[in-house]
Amino acid sequence: MTKSDFIEKVAAKSNLTKAAAERVLNAFLAAVEESLVEEGKLTLTGFGSFSVDSREARQGRNPRTGETLNIPAGKVIRFRPGKMLKDALGD
Repeated sequence: MTKSDFIEKVAAKSNLTKAAAERVLNAFLAAVEESLVEEGKLTLTGFGSFSVDSREARQGRNPRTGETLNIPAGKVIRFRPGKMLKDALGD
């Protein structure tokens, strides 16, 4: 599903115009980004939790050539689904 497909779905479910739904979605995404940058975590009860973790530098391998590569340390975003989301998916 693309962002525009998602906007259409939100607009239909919330009885908003597509433009209003897009503004809501963009505001939500900006708030999620801001929370993760400032606090490093965000919990949406029932839906799930986002957190920022650090990943150590490590060795990797180019699958085409087999050449060893150095992968630098960095930050990754983790998502842990909540109970409502797990139940909706059936497992």
